[in-house]
Amino acid sequence: MSNLPLNIDIQQIFLHLFNFTILLAALYFLLYGPVKNFMNKRSAYYEDLDRQAQDKLDEAIRVRDSYDRKMLAAEDEIKRRSEAVHDAAAQQAQAQLKDAKEEAARIVAKARAEAQAEQERILDTARSELSEMVAAATERLLAADTSSSYDQFLDDAVGDEAND
Repeated sequence: MSNLPLNIDIQQIFLHLFNFTILLAALYFLLYGPVKNFMNKRSAYYEDLDRQAQDKLDEAIRVRDSYDRKMLAAEDEIKRRSEAVHDAAAQQAQAQLKDAKEEAARIVAKARAEAQAEQERILDTARSELSEMVAAATERLLAADTSSSYDQFLDDAVGDEAND
């Protein structure tokens, strides 16, 4: 072929260009395509991981919100039951206090009635003893000497008082 000045061969240049084009095409098909596919798969894999992580995060947020709602409901239920138990305990305490006051009033009334009955019994006993003493004194007065019977009556009366 022809040589250009400086000893340049055009055919050699075209052959080198053709070889370089074939090399680029081969590298494109052998390296660029697989690398591009690998990078796309890798990008899809990480996007999938990111999407899964976001889904799990969203699910965790939903679970936490559900848990928070359940906790609030449980706290409200505990508060309501606590108030109900407190009210029931207060009512029961009031009922027991009322029963205790009624029992105390019954005991006091019974004690007063027993004291009144004892007082009546003591008065009846004293009256009967006094009646017996008066009857005995009357008998003595009528039966014997008035003065000695009267002294005897006074001695008996003073002696009974000293004994009591």
